[in-house]
Amino acid sequence: MAGLAFEGPNPDVDVLDGINGLAKDAPRWVNTAMEYIGEYGIIAGLAVLCLIAWWSARRKPGAPSAIAGLVWAPLAAGIALLANIPIRAFVERPRPFKDHAGLEVLIPGKSDFSFVSDHATLTMAVGVGLFIAHRKYGLIGIALALAEGFCRVYMGVHYPTDVIGGFALGTAVALLLAPLAQALLVPLTTAIGRSKVAWLVRAPGVEPDGGAGRGGQDAEGSRVVATGTAVPRGHAERDKERDKDLAA
Repeated sequence: MAGLAFEGPNPDVDVLDGINGLAKDAPRWVNTAMEYIGEYGIIAGLAVLCLIAWWSARRKPGAPSAIAGLVWAPLAAGIALLANIPIRAFVERPRPFKDHAGLEVLIPGKSDFSFVSDHATLTMAVGVGLFIAHRKYGLIGIALALAEGFCRVYMGVHYPTDVIGGFALGTAVALLLAPLAQALLVPLTTAIGRSKVAWLVRAPGVEPDGGAGRGGQDAEGSRVVATGTAVPRGHAERDKERDKDLAA
């Protein structure tokens, strides 16, 4: 396929010119900052966000399941990038600066195809994956992905539709494969939680089952006996009354 072609007015190119035009008028230091942010900075920021989310999830009940969701975020990004390889080869869309003269290209020398954007695909897959596991961190991740998409167009290396396609691909992979990923990852993280490296999925002091300690109460108000078996509250109260009668 020779690439995406349009006849007549092209909104894709118009938006590209408008956003990339900001780079033409910006000071050199701004463009240098955008270059590093768009190429490396946002991806690094997502990596730090994943680490923060992992550290937080280890300290909460049900930690292994939460960690499984967080592990899925970078895995989804990797799968989405692999899925993009045949898409790029099929579409064969040249980079915008090869077909449109006058763009302010902040990172020259890119010779691969343009549709879809790897950076947009990766960042949105991580953002949506985080959202599945933890809404607050996921919203931050999605916001970073949107910023990444803007940067790619600002830098003159992608059309807006390249970015939108990347967002769609990353979102689709993260959402559609999430149930299968959880089914495979939860048993794995649960097993790790019972091993010598349990700290990877559960902070010290957090109960393995995410519930109360021995002899306490679980989340539903049941009494937990020393054997670890939960006794419903109604049965526990009847046991107490029977003990009083026997004592009398």
